[in-house]
Amino acid sequence: MFAAPAFAQTTVPDQAQTTPAPDAATQDGGDIVVTGSILRGGDTGVSPVTTLTTENLDRRGINTVQDAIQQLSSNNGAALTNSFTANGAFAGGASAVSLRGLSTSSTLVLFDGLRAAYYPLADDGSRNFVDLNTIPDDIVERIEILRDGASSSYGADAIAGVVNVITKRKFNGVSGRAEAGISEDGVAANQRLTLTAGTGDLDEKGYNAYISGFFYRSEAVYNRDLPGVFGTDDQRSIGGPNGILNGRDANGAIGAFDLGSTLYIRPGTTGRFQILNPTAGCKAGPSISPTAADLAASATLPTSNICQEDFTNQYGVVSPNIERFGGSARFTAKIGDSSEAYLAVNFQQNTSSYTGFPATIRGAAPTGILFPQFSTASGAANFAPGSAILTLPVYVCAARVNCTAANGTLNPNNPFAVAGQTVQLVGRSPTGVTQNETRSRVYRAAFGIGGTVFGDWDYKVDATAMHTDLRRKQNGYVYIQNLLNVIADGTYNFVNPSLNSAAINNYLTPENITDASSDLYQAQFTVGKALFDLPGGPLQVGVGGSIFYEAVNAPSANPDINGPTQRYFTINAFGTEGNRTVTSAFGEIKAPVFDQLELTAAGRYDHYSSGQSNFSPKFGAKFTPFRQLTLRGTYSRGFRIPSFAEANALPTTGYVTQQISAIPAAFLAQYGANCRPDNSAGCPTYLTAYSIGQTTLASPNLQPEKSRSFTGGVVFEPLSNVTLTVDYYNIRKTGAITSPSSAPAIAAYYAGAAIPAGYNVIADAPDVNTPNARPRIAFVESQLINSDTIKSEGIDFGANTYFDIGAFKWTSNLNASLILELSTTFPGGRRETYVDTLGNFNLTAGSGTFRWRGNWANTFEYDKVALTGTVNYTSGYDLSAMDQGDAYADCGQAPGYTGCRVKSYITFDMNASVAVTDKFTFYVNALNLFDRLPDVDPVTYGAHLYNAVQGGNGIFGRSFRAGAKFGF
Repeated sequence: MFAAPAFAQTTVPDQAQTTPAPDAATQDGGDIVVTGSILRGGDTGVSPVTTLTTENLDRRGINTVQDAIQQLSSNNGAALTNSFTANGAFAGGASAVSLRGLSTSSTLVLFDGLRAAYYPLADDGSRNFVDLNTIPDDIVERIEILRDGASSSYGADAIAGVVNVITKRKFNGVSGRAEAGISEDGVAANQRLTLTAGTGDLDEKGYNAYISGFFYRSEAVYNRDLPGVFGTDDQRSIGGPNGILNGRDANGAIGAFDLGSTLYIRPGTTGRFQILNPTAGCKAGPSISPTAADLAASATLPTSNICQEDFTNQYGVVSPNIERFGGSARFTAKIGDSSEAYLAVNFQQNTSSYTGFPATIRGAAPTGILFPQFSTASGAANFAPGSAILTLPVYVCAARVNCTAANGTLNPNNPFAVAGQTVQLVGRSPTGVTQNETRSRVYRAAFGIGGTVFGDWDYKVDATAMHTDLRRKQNGYVYIQNLLNVIADGTYNFVNPSLNSAAINNYLTPENITDASSDLYQAQFTVGKALFDLPGGPLQVGVGGSIFYEAVNAPSANPDINGPTQRYFTINAFGTEGNRTVTSAFGEIKAPVFDQLELTAAGRYDHYSSGQSNFSPKFGAKFTPFRQLTLRGTYSRGFRIPSFAEANALPTTGYVTQQISAIPAAFLAQYGANCRPDNSAGCPTYLTAYSIGQTTLASPNLQPEKSRSFTGGVVFEPLSNVTLTVDYYNIRKTGAITSPSSAPAIAAYYAGAAIPAGYNVIADAPDVNTPNARPRIAFVESQLINSDTIKSEGIDFGANTYFDIGAFKWTSNLNASLILELSTTFPGGRRETYVDTLGNFNLTAGSGTFRWRGNWANTFEYDKVALTGTVNYTSGYDLSAMDQGDAYADCGQAPGYTGCRVKSYITFDMNASVAVTDKFTFYVNALNLFDRLPDVDPVTYGAHLYNAVQGGNGIFGRSFRAGAKFGF
């Protein structure tokens, strides 16, 4: 990333750029308060700080703050991207940063140094975070990323670092922009409009006021829009077993029978299935007919017409529809000769929507509270004992129970009713696909006054209020009881679903609307004073206090309080509610002992109304033996408070892919002699397309996670226009809140052994084709505990140069992060390490921990023309994950048809701009100029066959964007 520190700022950032950030040097009357300090000019290079300005983001062709933060080299693994939220993420519609790979809950996001309301939905149903999509792009002045622990300044959540979004302090005139972009293949279209108007001069008139508004839209991208294997279930081009659902493999054989949106039946409870309506044929996709040899080789294939349904190509979504708009206003005024006050208000609406697969009309419902396992054991009518296969009765009647020839009629959906035979029905909803939409509305106001009193006392008082309304709309999901009702009374036409009325379709899949909210109210003050002079300068002391209230109210979108069937298939049951008040006191001291040595110390005490408290100290030192060389280092302790979801929430269920290679041969043998760990092609899709639900149970007795971190860095400036930085970090988090690894419980179930204490394993519905085999696992339940020790260690590198040769200027910024270790140590000493693998799989959705991330940007300017080229790099990784039962880098998660590694990913972006006049600039972006696509990853489940964190927007291929901006 580019960085643009002000000349007055002596902080040496991760990257340097000599163009000053507008207004930065005059913030608060001359010196600025850098993120991580409460003193003016307080952090003068002790901690590593990255500064991003909107000017430099423009040069790189990055058009949202969310994208800029996601592309930070220090952002790793467990980040939450917009593309992942279109693939079943708990926190749908949101985006979050994960510095140092320590998850979204260990990075604190601030607005103008104040806390922000959490997104109402938790990441993975457990981790609180601030949604990056709620940042008002049009009024952002700069973004400061403190790559160091900062609990001593800000309290909880700042273990891995802080992202501080700083908005414009003042604006005079009128400015705006209009831009639009699209990929070379005609997808991923996006548009942005902004307009800002301000008046008043703070110095001459004593006030400034501005208003601003923006609109942003990006269109959904579907898998069918992507090339090659990324757009299809047909994996034969990469050596995969079955081509598409129920298709022929590379050897010409038909794969195991699986279920699509075409409905199949079989009389009784045994035998082969057949299409319910053979005249209509397949609902989606062509059909193939099994040969006599096919039927002889498999007792599970239907008698005829096997439908090939390419789910990924027909329904898969890469990125959701996103639409954002909002407005902001700020009034700033001088108060006397030495103070300044402001009032700022913001509103923003963000809508994210996408479609899914055809709805499930058979299967186990997600784990709930009162009825954690839904099956016929609960007495639900029309379900076969011990399974979730629907049974169509012989007779239907208005009473829906005890239907006979006397009070009902033969079931029109059961072609065997006339023979007095029930049938079993399998398949997905044939009448449409699921639809999901999240709409968040964010309201924020902030007020503050600061300056100097009593001659030399600096003071600042700030207050903020932020409220988020979140509405989730879900359509197309089958409501279980309504499904049972229409089966029993025969009002739904399964034979010819197109004849069903809108009313009956809506009855079967009623719209599900769930409202959630979050709140944050904060007031804080700081005072500071230079006490006396030391040989290196004045000794500064600052103290402050804060009180804030935070709350989340996110009810379950699929509660089971009314009974086991009074809910939807497949909608997760998670939800949480809670509130707390936090009071804090903090202080800081800066002592320039002499010209070459500066020492800092800070501490903060936080007390929570929920009973927890914590003291967080921090110490820093900067030594400059000569002007060109600076040595710096910090030591701090921090904490993360248990989230509302971790302490008080309904069970949450995440899904992880179960590889055939990790299932014992003895278990697989039940599904045929050819079904082996080394031969997935011989196994039914029931096992090859298999994910285990990992259900997390909250615990109100959790304690805060504690952290210890230190940094050590070198800043070398051999020339005034060349800066080289190297910063080492080491973070250890103890008492980490986690659910125990599910591996012991999974291994015990497969082996037929007793399930270990602390776990509950719930079996899935049996395979419809092998009903007598021991079923696969549906869910593994375990309760959150303070248990583990997590360590993150690495090195950040920066190389920044600026040359001005007459009319020609060259700026170069190289930024890279190397993770040396990311590991978890469990009680008893067992250790899992994740760098360069898919781990921490449970934390990252299998997106892994990249050893290297970095970018190198070069800007060439001549007269009115500027050209910027940026190389983006993310390293590859091994297809293994120790938290999935593998040894380190043993390729244990790789299916047999792929190699052991996913390759590194490199893209190149180009941006050109022309200042037509001093008031008008035209620009063109070429993103992923060389049309590079990420390597195939068959294991990561946040996207289809690629890693969404590694691939980012590069998956869209070569894209272009053009725009114009003006300012008067």
